[in-house]
Order: sequence, then structure tokens, then C-alpha cells
Amino acid sequence: MARSESRVRVVRVKAGERDARADVLAAEEPLEIRVNGRRLAVTMRTPTEDFSLAVGFLLSEGLIGAADEVHSVRYCGRDFGPGAEETDNTVDVVLRPGVQAPAPEMERQVLMSSACGLCGRTSIENVRTQSRFPVDGDPMQVTEAFVLQMPEVLRERQKVFDRTGGLHAAGLFNTATGELVTVREDVGRHNAVDKVLGWALLEGRLPLSGHALMVSGRASFELTQKAMMAGVSMLASVSAPSSLAVDLAREAGMTLAGFVRGDRFVIYAGEQRILPDSTGQLEAESAPETPAARR
Repeated sequence: MARSESRVRVVRVKAGERDARADVLAAEEPLEIRVNGRRLAVTMRTPTEDFSLAVGFLLSEGLIGAADEVHSVRYCGRDFGPGAEETDNTVDVVLRPGVQAPAPEMERQVLMSSACGLCGRTSIENVRTQSRFPVDGDPMQVTEAFVLQMPEVLRERQKVFDRTGGLHAAGLFNTATGELVTVREDVGRHNAVDKVLGWALLEGRLPLSGHALMVSGRASFELTQKAMMAGVSMLASVSAPSSLAVDLAREAGMTLAGFVRGDRFVIYAGEQRILPDSTGQLEAESAPETPAARR
């Protein structure tokens, strides 16, 4: 069984009948991220793609912006190699000489849960991070039909979710070709996004202009900022964004779409990048919808 999964004994109850059986759950374990040997953060994650997760986290924090700024990524005391991802829970990212390491006070002082990547920040001022890759000038455009098919395409690639029902996913789309370039799954939405963006950085694909990021669940401020830090100009989610996520998207010139389900979605920012289909027309402004009306 893959390390991303765990098999446990459960008892299912249905119509008064009990059935003992084995069930497969999504694994969750702590990962300590170090930079040049010094601890920076500890996060709860699904133990796959740890190197991409660590590098993506550093990208999201504004510490690196290119693959050539990373000298090596390894498990603590072990070089990267075959079988390495089957063991350790501590990853050390060694930066190239001349790349500024994080200040000691940047260390996250509390454990980051699967749901909260920003836990440990001391104030709202140090939440906002400046991106090296402005997105407001990205001329990328997609159709409404493109947006509507993103969740289904992403869902078809969620292999661990199929077996466990317990993981979030993030998928990176090339808007010129329509290709779903890569997918990552994790118990935490922010980890899934870091895994995608870390992969892109290590592959030398930054900035990710001309790409769109699709996430399961809601679009938080943190996920919006992570996309922005990699130069992604469009973020879409199957649920609602937060008010701060909308504020950031509008401020940065990003496109943000939520409630992407079935035949509808809501554009919260950057509507100029989503073209109406041949028969579609922008409707006059109406009263705000309730969440139930958007579903």
C-alpha cells in the first residue's frame, strides 16, 4: 500500500446492521521543513511529494523564485535518491550560496494543521508577501466552457481520493492547450497547492503565466496568495472564496472564480479573462446571491 494511504478496521452501520471490514484512509503525518539545516515550519501532510511541498512552501513565503536558487533538497541526513520518500519526515532545503536564508524569527512557532497553513503568523502585516511575478499583465483568456470542465477533469485524476475519499486536490491547467499539466493530492488544500507549485519551480516552469489553478474546497486568502507568488493569473475553486481572497485577487489583478459546479460558476475578480461562450451574454447586475442559490 502506498504511504499516502492507511488501512484500518472499521464497523459500518446501515439500517441497523453492522459490518466489520477493512477501510482505506488518507494518511496524515507531520513534516518538518528546514532551510540550511534550521527549522522553518512543521506541517501536517499526506506523505507524498515532500520535496515539491517543501520547495513550494518556500516559494509561497517569498524565499525563492527559481530552481537555480536551490542547491539541494533532501531528507534529514540523507541525500535524495530511490526509496528516500518511504522513510523520513524531515526535509532540508539547502539554498545556493548568495540566496538569503529566512530570518530566525520567521520560524513558525506552532504546528501548521492540515487545514491551516497560516497558523503561527504573528500579525496580519506579515501574512501578505510580495510576488516576483506580477499577474495583472497576463493576457491569458479562457472560455466559460473551459472553466466549467476544470472540476471534472481534475476529479478524474484524483486517484488516492477514489480509494480514500479524504483528500483535497490541486490541478494546474495550461490554458492555451487545455491540458491538465499536473495534479497533487493532500489532506490539506494548502499542501496540495504547494506540491503543484513546488513541482513547477523544480521543473523550471516559473512564472506560470498562461496557466490556471483549480482547487477542491474553498479558495482562501492563502491559496490565492500562493497562486500569485508563482505567477498564476487565474484561480478557480468548487466552493466559495473568502472576502480577503477576493480583495487580494482584485488588488493583484488575478482572476478568481468560485462555486464552479455543473453549469455555473461565480466570477469574483478579473472577469475580462473569462470570455462568454458564443451564446453567453453578461447579465445586468442583480441582488447578491445566497450560497444556496450558487450551488
